[in-house]
Amino acid sequence: MAQFSVNATRFDPYKNFKFRLKWDGRYVAGVSKVSALKRSTEVVEHREGGDPSTGRKSPGRTKYEAITLERGVTHDEEFEKWANKVWNFGSGLGAEVSLKDFRKDVILEVYNEAGQLAIAYRIFRCWVSEYQALPDLDANANAVAIQTLKLENEGWERDYEVVEPSEPSFTEP
Repeated sequence: MAQFSVNATRFDPYKNFKFRLKWDGRYVAGVSKVSALKRSTEVVEHREGGDPSTGRKSPGRTKYEAITLERGVTHDEEFEKWANKVWNFGSGLGAEVSLKDFRKDVILEVYNEAGQLAIAYRIFRCWVSEYQALPDLDANANAVAIQTLKLENEGWERDYEVVEPSEPSFTEP
């Protein structure tokens, strides 16, 4: 059985409630939910001409699923500014799309229960395909107003420079 190399007594997985998202070198405020990082590779089936009974399988194209970010509505304008780079209605003919910088690399950091960086992923060439500024509003609801950003991406990889942290142990006085 594989074990943690630094914390030999740890057998439980990391919890998924402590994370931060960074783009343009800054942490993005208030992100409370990030959908799964998911990739799938198509299967190409073929057979050799002289062997009619046995099929072979090879990997085909790899596809990366869009990533959805959610956060409560705040005065931070980063979601809307990025969404506007893809399509900014009313900005004038020929200036609706910012082809220069509408793609960004994003870093997703996952922390352990003690608040130490445990795992990080770099997500490449992201751009906004959907933006929801406000949810349906309901005066009878007891809920937070949520903004949503859907990021298309061209792949992601784990940052292997982030190593397993040495977890603190607490001794009783």
